[in-house]
Amino acid sequence: MSSQPFWLALQNETLSRMPHVPVPKPRNTRTNFLDGEDLERVIEALPPHLKGITGFASITGWRKQEILGLQWSNVDTVAKVIRLEPGTTKNDEGREVPYGVLPELEALLEDQRAYTDRIQRHLGRITPWVFHYRGKRLNDFRRTWNATCENAGVPGTTFRDLRRTAIRNLERAGVSRSVAMKITGHKTEAVYRRYAIADQRSLEEGLEKLATFRAAQSRHNEAKA
Repeated sequence: MSSQPFWLALQNETLSRMPHVPVPKPRNTRTNFLDGEDLERVIEALPPHLKGITGFASITGWRKQEILGLQWSNVDTVAKVIRLEPGTTKNDEGREVPYGVLPELEALLEDQRAYTDRIQRHLGRITPWVFHYRGKRLNDFRRTWNATCENAGVPGTTFRDLRRTAIRNLERAGVSRSVAMKITGHKTEAVYRRYAIADQRSLEEGLEKLATFRAAQSRHNEAKA
């Protein structure tokens, strides 16, 4: 409800004070994920310059703008570490990701480096961006993304759903929450928890672990009897 009528009433002195108008909290929490065959189908259908950035987002859970701003000066290809300086991220904290321990991410960045080298030779100039379109920094690609997801059978999927997917995978892999937050760039656990939504399979795995524990506990108790 607009507060304009109340302000007019106050100005006309027909209302002595501004009444309290409760505002409902928005329920905009998404629960979409994009992994497995769906992710493979989308990446396969995307144009070449968007395949790498999609794979990177699905692994690291980084924000879209952080990935778009990633430069080769942030990538130590010898130590195989990505470094973001404090003040260059949304939460203003630095970030370090040793990508060499994850073969999939290492291969992705090596492919991106090779692509960048080919573009630089063709253009005759340096391309600073890790993810780019023929040497130009990527900007908004929502139209292409939406059309691709529609054709791939996952309409309504957003690029941010890749962040949610990465976090779910970190949780399912048993990565501690403190370490996962450093990888994805979350500053507070409250915000991280909004993305760490359990799907049905995650719940099944949790209950399977509980069943295994309870069965072992029962066998232990029977052995003591």
